[in-house]
Amino acid sequence: MPYLNRPVLPAGTLSRTPQPTIPTGDGLMLRPWRAEDAPAVHAAFQDPVMHQWHIRAADSEEEVRGWIAEWQQAWDRESNVQWAVADAADDRLLGRVALRQVLLGDGVAEVAYWTTAGARGRGVAARATRTLARWALDEIGFQRLELSHAVANEASCRVAQKAGFALEGTKRSALLHPDGWHDMHLHARVRGD
Repeated sequence: MPYLNRPVLPAGTLSRTPQPTIPTGDGLMLRPWRAEDAPAVHAAFQDPVMHQWHIRAADSEEEVRGWIAEWQQAWDRESNVQWAVADAADDRLLGRVALRQVLLGDGVAEVAYWTTAGARGRGVAARATRTLARWALDEIGFQRLELSHAVANEASCRVAQKAGFALEGTKRSALLHPDGWHDMHLHARVRGD
């Protein structure tokens, strides 16, 4: 049975070219992950703030090397695309930004991010998220990007707002964290915002 609409983005939209490095224009770059990022990612996941707002822990650098291998392969699968956020001057890892749950046919993806403890309070997450959104919506042609965070995570709410993601509502008891079920804010940006 044929679909009535063509896919917003056809299969191969991302994977037909290598994953790009995307400069923010203000001192950061979004770049593909490298195996040598493992120690910095492992260190970032030892931070109690990461444990508060994320549902994953990193027990060893070896485990993180496995994550990075998955992140490197994700571009070709076009479903969960990850970038390291690095200082453009010295390539120091400052965080991560991603397009998760990519549905090319619908032109929709979810944006996710985290920052290292030393990068917090400097606008790194908002700048990286804004740059990724601009690239995904304006250059690639996604129609809608969604962003969710725990309602209690006020810092993440500020990131979403600074990156131009409008608050659309609250998803009740939407994500299980180690301390119980969290209500989640749903923000979104659509092409043309």
